[in-house]
Amino acid sequence: MPAPLSIIIPTLNAAGDLPDCLQALMPGLELGLIREVIVSDGGSEDATPRIAGDTGATFLTGAKGRGAQLAAGANAARGDWLLFLHADTILSPDWAERAAHHMERRAEAAAAFTLKYRSDDRAARWLEARANRRARILGLPYGDQGLLISRKLYEAVGGFADVPLMEDVMIARALGKKRLVLLS
Repeated sequence: MPAPLSIIIPTLNAAGDLPDCLQALMPGLELGLIREVIVSDGGSEDATPRIAGDTGATFLTGAKGRGAQLAAGANAARGDWLLFLHADTILSPDWAERAAHHMERRAEAAAAFTLKYRSDDRAARWLEARANRRARILGLPYGDQGLLISRKLYEAVGGFADVPLMEDVMIARALGKKRLVLLS
């Protein structure tokens, strides 16, 4: 049986962030969780296409706009589960175990990860706490927190809208708080 997870990363001139994002996916490969990585690009003019190609990711070029890029990536994906991830997001080393556990036990719900910045600044801690509280209480995680969702649920809520901003809020609202779990 093929690995269940397709990872979709929207990009636009993301050469500075993409290598770290892709490197952080290694635990998912080691666990046999990742079927494919799709980089859905909005017209990068930097090394983003080369970086994606060098790592074996599928590289799609399409309309600029994160909503359209996420939707295009989902349409091309072959996995039963989808993980939408921003190029400047670096998952923790234990992300794959947490995702696999969720996928095995909570197919009826989507999940986002708690937010933590790579900074010791007090303002970063405040923003993390605020974002995680927002996700927990309102069911509205930021796109930077990733979105792990079964293809079945993704299609049931209508997927990502072709909008330039707030696509993460729109899909979170379509899911509703009861169908969204926050993973550590």
